[in-house]
Amino acid sequence: MVSSPSVPRLVIAAPASGSGKTTVATGLMAALAGRGLSVSPHKVGPDYIDPGYHALATGRVGRNLDVYLCGTELVGPLFLHGARGCDIAVVEGVMGLYDGAAGEGELASTAQVAKLLRAPVVLVVDASSQSRSVAALVHGFVTWDPEVRVGGVILNKVASDRHEALLREALDSVGVPVLGVLRRAPQVDTPSRHLGLVPVAERRVAAVEAVAAMGAQVSGGCDLDALVALARSAGPLAGAAWDAAEAVAGPSPAGARVAAAGVIAVAGGEAFTFSYAEHAELLRAVGADVVPFDPLRDGRLPEGTRGLVIGGGFPEVYAAELSANEPLRKAVADLALSGAPVAAECAGLLYLCRELDGRPMCGVLDATARMTERLTLGYRDAVAVGDSALAAAGTRMRGHEFHRTVVEPGAGAAPAWGLRAPVRRVEGFVQQGVHASYLHTHWAAAPGVARRFVERCRTS
Repeated sequence: MVSSPSVPRLVIAAPASGSGKTTVATGLMAALAGRGLSVSPHKVGPDYIDPGYHALATGRVGRNLDVYLCGTELVGPLFLHGARGCDIAVVEGVMGLYDGAAGEGELASTAQVAKLLRAPVVLVVDASSQSRSVAALVHGFVTWDPEVRVGGVILNKVASDRHEALLREALDSVGVPVLGVLRRAPQVDTPSRHLGLVPVAERRVAAVEAVAAMGAQVSGGCDLDALVALARSAGPLAGAAWDAAEAVAGPSPAGARVAAAGVIAVAGGEAFTFSYAEHAELLRAVGADVVPFDPLRDGRLPEGTRGLVIGGGFPEVYAAELSANEPLRKAVADLALSGAPVAAECAGLLYLCRELDGRPMCGVLDATARMTERLTLGYRDAVAVGDSALAAAGTRMRGHEFHRTVVEPGAGAAPAWGLRAPVRRVEGFVQQGVHASYLHTHWAAAPGVARRFVERCRTS
């Protein structure tokens, strides 16, 4: 096994959600970038929104590391792919340090990713309602799993100098250094709504200001030199960086023919912000010309479009504007009617329905969508029910659902997936070249999906 050049790295974790991981991780990224370092940003889990803030802080694409979606064997290679050429990497955790996929032990937890990356952990503790008890809390997290190396603590929401002194005195007995103390700073708060933080694309100026404030807060309250030194203590990683061309079998005569597939249009803009960077990289590696478009503003699809990818986002927030763009809705419907491949996930599924919250959408699917109060959230094991532009019947993939909408009916005559948990059911729609589903998937785990999709674009 080949050892890759060691990239200094830290995992930013916390005892629980809401402790301040995103503020600290994003602020640390911004602070290190402000020092002139090339910072590689990463996020544990499937979340699409935090990486947008990471990208603002670093000027690099924010990338996800999800063990459930991609498997243990891809975490290191995907990390090295994102960190290629960087001076340091910062990995923001998910939920509490040891929380993972429900009922699956450590699977998909921040702790598991830290172990796979051989990276030291910095524990962000919300100290707002405790003093001496912080020692017991930190001691528990440090000793729970000896393979997880907690290299320091950042105390968040500290009220005063006296409060800080009490916390530091208590932590002296634990033997874990305090690497930062952050006071309450509402100016760095970022607004949330029904699925978490508001994405960067929807609040660009305010998001830039928030990231700058996070960076200033971390620079002023944390020992950056000690954090960099801790990052440099990470162990070497075995193996090579993930490569999209290698994942899809690299250049070949078949790949050259696929290049004639032309343009694959990818939805973007404020309404469709959820995507993994590796998807476009895989499509390009097979030979497609990936061109973004904005369903809120563009009146037509990109010239030469042979296939369409519509990922996740918030179409429910922009239903009126999407509906008002009738020329593009018609263009999408015409493309789908022609049999061209269309891959739609979650928001894309809603956009292809007949209507969303009573407003006309593309009408590709004979289904309606509406907002509800109920959150559907969790990992899913899926199998392709039949052949589609994305997968052959029987193909197994893992995915993630995260939405407060419902589509009626929930599946077409030819469903997209059969799901095993939490209850067995079929879900989604396959008709002509359309594959539409609530399920978010990570194509790096199944790169044949990208090759199959582009090949269908060539032959449709």
